Amino acid sequence: MTASQPQHAIAWINGTWGRPEELKLPLSDRGLQLADGLFETVLIHHQRAFLLDAHLCRWEQSCELLGMASPPTRPWLDPLIQEAIERLGLEQRAGALRLNWSRGDGSKRGIGLDHNSADPSRHRFWMTLQTHTPTFESVRTWISRHEYRQASSLMSRCKTFSYGQAIQVRREAQQRGAEDGLMLSTNGTLCCGSSANLVIERHGQWLTPPLSDGCLPGVMRGEALKQGLVQEQSLAAEPQPDDQWLLINSLGCRTISQVNGKPLTNRGNGEALWRSLVPSHSEKSLPS
Repeated sequence: MTASQPQHAIAWINGTWGRPEELKLPLSDRGLQLADGLFETVLIHHQRAFLLDAHLCRWEQSCELLGMASPPTRPWLDPLIQEAIERLGLEQRAGALRLNWSRGDGSKRGIGLDHNSADPSRHRFWMTLQTHTPTFESVRTWISRHEYRQASSLMSRCKTFSYGQAIQVRREAQQRGAEDGLMLSTNGTLCCGSSANLVIERHGQWLTPPLSDGCLPGVMRGEALKQGLVQEQSLAAEPQPDDQWLLINSLGCRTISQVNGKPLTNRGNGEALWRSLVPSHSEKSLPS
């Protein structure tokens, strides 16, 4: 890479910086072998991590749910994140930060956990930072006929490494001529997208499925509830007249233009909703 070519990604593990494709994980890592780990994806812009405390709170709560050791804390992460921002040169660019926490090396073959499975010294942290521009274009969707979100599962409440189901949901949608997929809960109600929470505007009110229907407690979803902009409600799969459906996560917001080939309303206010969830004093600096 020449000096004139901008770098688009950087990674850190075990005190070493490099490009993501250069750095390595041990083959014994349970995150690699068994998807036994958790991650958070955080928007970086104007050299700061947006809603980082909310991400770290979910990370910590997910570790408790799955019997993992507590992940790195903000005082430890802050200088590392700042160095990543500086190394990647994000002064005028936005980025997507991924914080990874695996259960580390297993003491034996198989899925079994021993009495030291929550020992933090056996866990492993690494992170990546890539350039990213928040996404707001519309998307056609397809409701999966094969994959369902398990309403009662602890895994549904955590952002784990295991994304095989989401990959198949999107693959099924693309085979049907759509760009992204939606999942129903095992309760039979609408749940979420392949990698985003679902928000529906109906009769002037924004609605989102409750956690009891199996959706991930997304950070932007949580912020919308906290601000009183959205209410929880179980939602049937059939759109109602004049519904507007959105997919929303930390990296952007996409208005759903079609579901299973049926056109939906687009009032053009999805991006405004997303931007309202970012701290107001920083909203003016977000990329367009």
